[in-house]
Amino acid sequence: MQKEYSWTVSPNNTPLLKKSCSHCDSKQFYCSEKFRINAQKKNVDIWLIYRCVKCDSTYNLTIFSRTRPTAIDSILFNKFQNNDTELAWKYAFSEEMRRKNKVEADLATVTYALQYDEISSDELLSLNERIITFEVDYPFDFQLRLSTLIRTCLNLSSRQLDQLIMQEAITVAGKHLQKKHKLKDKDRIEIDCKKLKSILCNKIQSIQ
Repeated sequence: MQKEYSWTVSPNNTPLLKKSCSHCDSKQFYCSEKFRINAQKKNVDIWLIYRCVKCDSTYNLTIFSRTRPTAIDSILFNKFQNNDTELAWKYAFSEEMRRKNKVEADLATVTYALQYDEISSDELLSLNERIITFEVDYPFDFQLRLSTLIRTCLNLSSRQLDQLIMQEAITVAGKHLQKKHKLKDKDRIEIDCKKLKSILCNKIQSIQ
């Protein structure tokens, strides 16, 4: 049997862009969560507006360039016109969009909140399941390491996590977890309960 839990990672802010400002000495821009649309004859340009963190001057991240409005989904176009916040976040977190615009994000500036059921060591030790499973809701990618999430949500030390990895006790999408593994939306993490209990018991014995 498998015991299943869910974890949710919710960023508190969009990442800053690493970009030199032409009006001051700042090298960071923040997402304004607003779009700019400019019509040129039968084509439109659409940008996501960024502003300098110091002087508030603007930088426009190109989303569509010289594109016929009919080529853009009507619902999507309406969201651009209404400065849809969720859509702005989607583009602000898009690695592909940054690559097309040849800009880099400072992903370390993203802070986040976790929603998860706290499981005590006693609860984990009392589980009778062979495998414990966690599914992650991670809609915006900011290169968070899965090992960091596991440590936090299960209250494990770095040493304990290293032991689980060495014992190949954690799998993600059928593959053994590597410490450098970056989290992906809907990742399913499976942990061998017997090996997890063994490591937790060793910690309790060392304290006693």
